[in-house]
Amino acid sequence: MAGTVSTCFFFVFLLSLLLPFQISAEESSEKEFVLTLDHSNFHDTVSKHDFIVVEFYAPWCGHCKKLAPEYEKAASILSSHDPPIVLAKVDANEEKNKDLASQYDVKGFPTINILRNGGKNVQEYKGPREADGIVDYLKKQSGPASTEIKSADEATAFIGENKVAIVGVFPKFSGEEFDNFSALAEKLRSDYDFGHTLNAKLLPRGESSVSGPVVRLFKPFDELFVDFQDFNVEALEKFVEESSTPVVTVFNNEPSNHPFVVKFFNSPNAKAMLFINFTAEGAEAIKSKYREAAEQYKQQGVSFLVGDVESSQGAFQYFGLKEEQVPLIIIQHNDGKKFFKPNLEADHIPTWLKAYKDGNVAPFVKSEPIPETNDEPVKVVVGASLEDIVFKSGKNGMYFFFYLVLFHGYQMDFGIHCALNKKYHIIGCKL
Repeated sequence: MAGTVSTCFFFVFLLSLLLPFQISAEESSEKEFVLTLDHSNFHDTVSKHDFIVVEFYAPWCGHCKKLAPEYEKAASILSSHDPPIVLAKVDANEEKNKDLASQYDVKGFPTINILRNGGKNVQEYKGPREADGIVDYLKKQSGPASTEIKSADEATAFIGENKVAIVGVFPKFSGEEFDNFSALAEKLRSDYDFGHTLNAKLLPRGESSVSGPVVRLFKPFDELFVDFQDFNVEALEKFVEESSTPVVTVFNNEPSNHPFVVKFFNSPNAKAMLFINFTAEGAEAIKSKYREAAEQYKQQGVSFLVGDVESSQGAFQYFGLKEEQVPLIIIQHNDGKKFFKPNLEADHIPTWLKAYKDGNVAPFVKSEPIPETNDEPVKVVVGASLEDIVFKSGKNGMYFFFYLVLFHGYQMDFGIHCALNKKYHIIGCKL
């Protein structure tokens, strides 16, 4: 009996020693590596870090939920980096944090920013959304803005095949030119990869005898590389932005083209889009003629894109286009105006674009067909007849604007009544 009691006592004693370690292990496995910040500790925390990444999220956001485990995994890995890279998050949906979200121009979720120098410099995160990609991107972003290239193998690996890379060639890594290049690299590091070298012979393309200073931009389209020797920072930035844009951006299923498509749609220019079946007979002739036009008008406030029909169904739905109208060109202005040419042939392109530039092409309006008969007391107005029936009538009127929505298989219509006076000003509206 004494032996049994002694054994039980020993077991309890041993358990009491091991239990804290077990609890500690469980706590460690459940530890969150992503810091949770709010309005009360945000600025104090950020001010203590030279480099910190902050995600502004909303609990209801599906993209945020998908990102959360990848972001946490990346934070765990980066906590062991030398020095550690800190990832944080802010619930921007909470009322108390909305001023903070507004301060950082949060307009959608998730919004991820890289904050440098205690929050003095803010940079948009433009990297991948899966853990390994986040880790690789942030390691690069936390290091020098420009990478020194010391061998031909390093140059080949750095420049790659499907991206834009900018390399400065210098006789020495000092002086005004090198300082301005470094300043540009710091400013644009989230958009481009920058490198520098003492030896142009290491680079895979371009004149190898130059000793610099010269900036050589490598790209996977058009002329493949271009040199520039004006080291004014503003001139350098303009050169990089213009030279890294394709004359004609290609929109297809190739992921390497997606950054250039994003850049196309972010451009302040009018956007000309040719949609065509890339494998159709005559497609190459049309694309060639379109490229000639793009070369002609590229410095005149118009950007050009060619999209494969197979990859462009979202655009067709957005613009109200139909596949039987292909090949087609649609041009969109930033004020929403659109200009449209369906069923075009190669020879139509230069003449139609000239007419557009001269102001001789009427804007395109997405519209239901104009009714063949419209003699009832209540008139039917569609997009194509809005100008004549409403704006040119010279009469006050009451108009009912509505749209149909399919909701779980049920058709629902929503509408609003608006009264307009003769000057087309809304007098009042009622649901």
